[in-house]
Amino acid sequence: MRVRWAVSIWAFCVAVLLGAGTTAAWAESPVQLGAGRVSDSAGVLSSGEVTEVTTAVDDLAADHGVDLWVVYVPTFTDPSDAESWANQTAKDNNLGPNQYLLAVATEDRAYYLSGDSSGPVSGDQLTEIEQQRILPQLRDENWAGAGVAAAEGLGAAVGGGSIGGTGGGSGGSAGWLTILLIVVVAVVAVVLLVVFLRRRRGANGGSAVTAGQQGAPADPLTIAPIPELERLAGSALVQTDDAVRTSEEELGFATASYGEQATAAFTAALAGAKDDLSQAFALKQRLDDAEPDTEQQQRDWNLQIIRLCEHANHVLDEQAASFDELRALEKNAPAAVEELRARAAAAGPTVTAAQDAVHALQQRYSPDALITVIDNPAQATERLAFATAAISDAAARLAAGDSGEAAVGIRAAEEALDQATQLTGAVKRLQADLTTAEQHLAARLAELDGDVAAAGGQPDPTGTLAAAVASTTATVSQVRGALGAPNNPIALLARLDAANTQIDGALKGVRTAAEQRQRAAAALGQTLQTAGAQVSAAEDFIVSRRGAVGPEARTRLAEAGRTLVQAQGLAANDPTQALSLAQRANSLASQAVQLAQADLGQFQSQSAGGLEGMFGGGQGQHGGNGMLGAVLGGILINSVLGGGGSRSGGGMFGGGGSSGGMFGGGSGRSRSAGSFGGGGTRSRRGGGRF
Repeated sequence: MRVRWAVSIWAFCVAVLLGAGTTAAWAESPVQLGAGRVSDSAGVLSSGEVTEVTTAVDDLAADHGVDLWVVYVPTFTDPSDAESWANQTAKDNNLGPNQYLLAVATEDRAYYLSGDSSGPVSGDQLTEIEQQRILPQLRDENWAGAGVAAAEGLGAAVGGGSIGGTGGGSGGSAGWLTILLIVVVAVVAVVLLVVFLRRRRGANGGSAVTAGQQGAPADPLTIAPIPELERLAGSALVQTDDAVRTSEEELGFATASYGEQATAAFTAALAGAKDDLSQAFALKQRLDDAEPDTEQQQRDWNLQIIRLCEHANHVLDEQAASFDELRALEKNAPAAVEELRARAAAAGPTVTAAQDAVHALQQRYSPDALITVIDNPAQATERLAFATAAISDAAARLAAGDSGEAAVGIRAAEEALDQATQLTGAVKRLQADLTTAEQHLAARLAELDGDVAAAGGQPDPTGTLAAAVASTTATVSQVRGALGAPNNPIALLARLDAANTQIDGALKGVRTAAEQRQRAAAALGQTLQTAGAQVSAAEDFIVSRRGAVGPEARTRLAEAGRTLVQAQGLAANDPTQALSLAQRANSLASQAVQLAQADLGQFQSQSAGGLEGMFGGGQGQHGGNGMLGAVLGGILINSVLGGGGSRSGGGMFGGGGSSGGMFGGGSGRSRSAGSFGGGGTRSRRGGGRF
């Protein structure tokens, strides 16, 4: 279930009614939503009441860029509970993060307000809208009032106002007065919108064409404030990046079990999603760079990011059922539990070895050299503790005959063990990269000494060469001074690479083109290796902590990876350009780590403020049987962090969220979105009877 943004804002779409008092007696499965925003197969609304609800829904879209469908049926069936029925209807109709559904079963006297966890209204806010606005209207059988109350509550939540209040229409003359006032406001809003569009068209040289002129419904995002578009685009990037990365992990498990031929369709789907995500990150990088962007560019690029992410998630979601059928974890759960127990037992010694390695590295290198791995052993311990608890939970579920919930625990344990392996492996990779950088330092220092000597006696009418020589000499002196104490050889080598580029540029006039290419090629190999080490370290750091990392860090990492691939591709034919790109990749990877550390600091501050208490005591550095580490790793999401979403619906390859145990929604914990599927899920919260 992904974002489908194009909706009608201003049109009144009146549903075909059966008439009040002729309530149908049949049960109803999840329905297909038509062009109208109000559907009344229960026959409880008059034509005027349909107009009243439709007007409130249209105003919500016009004012806040949020869509609401209101569906009245006699009873819920297939599934029969309100939450599952509403979420399934939302999923079947491809409702996206800023699109909501109020489902009311008039004879069952049950209801549910379905919303996506990545949308602008949190799970707690949706529950408050249900309890304080919708429920009082339903208890009075004010069916139209419930729909109006839902629209007003969503508008208040998005607009930053108070959600509390009875809301809704009251029927009779008061209801018609409300309708009149709403129509007046709507007319004024239309006039203001027309004026706004005309002014914008004039500012753009008359090039703007309204949706109405094109004969198509307006897209609320095209008139949403740019800060709101930026927020939605950032959220879409994080959700989609998580979905792609987790899908890649799931695909790895499936390929190892069933082979490349059996998983070819999923491999192709993942490649397509990655391509969309890469384009989206490239646009985000353009928005974040130092070059100023026009207001129209900001709007257009953020819209493109949202739509690229939508398509990436759709591509993954299309394979959801087939992927679940292939893995068949429910059928293979007993064997999977035993395999995971063996993996967990084997992982213990590797965590201990990683801890010993970090202690040894601390004696040799400076703290900034180890910043991406310093807490990896502790984090790996968290993931291992969580995996052990998830395996035990899955075994208990199997013993109780609940293979579906056992499969959820198996998936969580797989991800946790995979992250533990990545965390310990990152220590080994950094250790090797630091050793290699140390070996290259001596050669690069000798090379720069030669450049300084070669610059002596050369003509220098502008003083450029002298400035380069002075800067290079200072850098060489500082690096040599740092060698006698714990240092960061990768960072030192990057400084020497920059000095080498500067003095090579100054000597360009006294070297032949062939000599310049030879020099660039000689420097390129080392610079590519340094950039590769930085990108690898940033990747390991961010992926294993993605539950805390926002769009900016992910964007720099994606751009660093893309730039490094460009550099590698140009290495043979254009070493000069490749060298420049490799240095940029190095810088971007460093920025990614810095931004991710800032995000991690906020996460840790939040956890210190009370999240640890939510997870209780237990194993692992932060207690709770590794629960907090699982949240940090993106294996679990928590209502405090993500708005209370759970893995219910959404076309995820991993199936539905659980309802109890260590993954129970009652404790605020839920399985993360995106096990080989799109990011974001329909909320799992209140609702109930009235």
